[in-house]
Amino acid sequence: LRAHSYSKLYGIPATGLRFFTVYGPWGRPDMSPMLFATAISKGEPIKVFNGGDMIRDFTYVDDIVEGTIRVIDNPPTCHPERIEGSGRSEGSVPFRVYNIGCSSPVRLMVFIAEIEAALGVEAKKEFLPMQQGDVYQTYADCSKLESELGYRPSTTLHEGIGKFIEWYRSEKNPLRQIK
Repeated sequence: LRAHSYSKLYGIPATGLRFFTVYGPWGRPDMSPMLFATAISKGEPIKVFNGGDMIRDFTYVDDIVEGTIRVIDNPPTCHPERIEGSGRSEGSVPFRVYNIGCSSPVRLMVFIAEIEAALGVEAKKEFLPMQQGDVYQTYADCSKLESELGYRPSTTLHEGIGKFIEWYRSEKNPLRQIK
């Protein structure tokens, strides 16, 4: 909202980006991919909420970067701002919002199975109820980004998890578990 206001008031082009369940090298250590890889590697249980019945749009970091670069290279131009319900336009605002994701939702248990396969270890799973405030399913509708800027994610879950685990086990990962 603030960025839209500045765009409207001062004509400053602004683009909002919504990332969907990003994973890959250098990911946040408090997010599920890193938590799962660490726990599985140590032989500790992983917490699986809602009994594993959740769906996410897991998006490999390289695809997020690709979408971001496309947006950076194409700043928004002015377009008429519709006044809701009036059918008329007022001024112009150089502002856009895009979803950047894989647009291919995956069940959490499939995601976990890919990590298990890449590590060569079956996870010990602690099945828990849904966390308060969490949602059953999230996924990105990237059709606007695709139609306007040609964005299409190219990393499959299998490829992305393989690259993530390769990095996770490497000396580049400051949090890796040395055996």
